[in-house]
Amino acid sequence: MRFIDEVNIEVRAGNGGSGCVAFRREKYVPKGGPNGGDGGRGGHVILLASTRKNTLQELYLRKRLFAKNGEQGKGSDMHGRNGEDIEIEVPVGTMVRNEEGELLADLKVEGERYILARGGQGGLGNARFKTSTNQAPRYAQPGEPGEEGRRKLELKVMADVGLVGLPNAGKSTFLARISNARPKVADYPFTTLKPILGEVFTDDSDAFVVADIPGLIGGAHEGKGLGMRFLRHVERTKVLLHLVDAASLTGAGIAEQIAEVEEELKGYGGSVWEKTRLLVINKIDVLDDELRAAVLAEAKASGLTCYMISAVSGEGVPALLHAAYGEVKKMRESEVTEE
Repeated sequence: MRFIDEVNIEVRAGNGGSGCVAFRREKYVPKGGPNGGDGGRGGHVILLASTRKNTLQELYLRKRLFAKNGEQGKGSDMHGRNGEDIEIEVPVGTMVRNEEGELLADLKVEGERYILARGGQGGLGNARFKTSTNQAPRYAQPGEPGEEGRRKLELKVMADVGLVGLPNAGKSTFLARISNARPKVADYPFTTLKPILGEVFTDDSDAFVVADIPGLIGGAHEGKGLGMRFLRHVERTKVLLHLVDAASLTGAGIAEQIAEVEEELKGYGGSVWEKTRLLVINKIDVLDDELRAAVLAEAKASGLTCYMISAVSGEGVPALLHAAYGEVKKMRESEVTEE
């Protein structure tokens, strides 16, 4: 299944059915009163946030969502049947925008529904228009048209912790070490080509979700290498773990690697740059004690809280997870207080 996090679709709700003009006609009642029923409501187009979905692929393939019209009213005061609604499941974290880019909905909760296009109301039958001065109305309302238009859906994954870093920093190996996720791991850049989520379980029976996004490259915040689309997936996270390769094959130093990623985070904007960020020096298993000391000194010069780990051996990982979980809990508590 392809990971699709952005799609443009055309939506059209059903039109309301027209009301009916009819009169009661029975034996011995040659001039009965009006009994035209109302038309049915047009079908809605509805989005349902679901944890069963993790991509917008279904909508990418369909492109058009057209609901059915309501049925016309009938005689004998029979109302027309409502048009069948279209309900589509989308991943939790899906945002809906109109053609002008205005945000219409942000589906952040499992089971949350949003009516993407509302069906038109059915027209009233002539029985509704009977009055003391008009005993036989020959008029019924037409149904109202359903809403229609184009909508843009964007997915921002819902995670507590985001992993950022240059390609080949070891993010996928780290995610596989700490969670139930099994991302592709290989010794070359750009192994990760889509955001991957993993759930980390804590000693107190709690859990938090970690998102691994593809490695950043220079100009990512300007869209180079699809960077903008990748960075938006850490926008909702509470904490960022900035992984740095202590044994970079390119020969880039710690400070140089930190600066390159920081430039992209700054360029994207405050929603990412201002997040709590822990610096994680990875692959220390290949360093001797002297090199470890030198790398740690260079990392501390960044001013960030620094952790030395090996995603392969697990060294230093428990302390890092404890710190990350502590930051997540603080952010959760502050969100509850604000509410």
